[in-house]
Amino acid sequence: MLNIHELEAGYGESMILRNVTMKVEPGQVICLMGRNGVGKTTLMKTIMGLIKPKKGSIHYGPKDMTPFPPDRRAKSGIGYVPQGRDIFPQLTVEENLMLGLEASRIRKSKVPDNVYEMFPVLKEMIRRKGGDLSGGQQQQLSIARALVSEPELLLLDEPMEGIQPSIVMEIEHVIETIKASKQMSVLLVEQSLSFATSIADYYYVLDKGVIVAEGNSSTLSEEQVKKHLAV
Repeated sequence: MLNIHELEAGYGESMILRNVTMKVEPGQVICLMGRNGVGKTTLMKTIMGLIKPKKGSIHYGPKDMTPFPPDRRAKSGIGYVPQGRDIFPQLTVEENLMLGLEASRIRKSKVPDNVYEMFPVLKEMIRRKGGDLSGGQQQQLSIARALVSEPELLLLDEPMEGIQPSIVMEIEHVIETIKASKQMSVLLVEQSLSFATSIADYYYVLDKGVIVAEGNSSTLSEEQVKKHLAV
């Protein structure tokens, strides 16, 4: 589904990602792990087209997406939940969700019911402004906004960061539900080793912009991962 080959990207003359090669298969949950500042968010932004790579390619299915702008990638079936939520605080919950429909490959006029089933609190707060929600509720709204377009690939950049434990559990349950449905692939940036090992089909560990380890639970031990996560 997603095939990244020898990707190099950064900001200006500063190169952050170096020779990154990885893939996401249909229906898989892939975890991208690493310390803060090693390039995980840069990689997610490059996949989404917010940063232009200096070298390498990004294929989504049979298409070479490397030259495509972000809106073209979104309408091709890639949903993106950035780090830090990034909702529209002056718009209501409903208006934020309706904006997510703009990325739909097929024009829709309403939010799919299953989104409210995943996040029932959003239906209760549908008229409330996004800025009036708690941090955890804003994160739920950000994920829901990405899901309303029913993407085939969902990019989640540390969705549990700074969130209260009760909502962390709800978000984890949503990711587990997505995996069980086998209708969507997920590329998840996650710092929690326990959750990553419980949910991921495959892991990539990034350090200083380079993939330094990869594998599944049978080939990549927790000790190997922890070595690259320790400060």
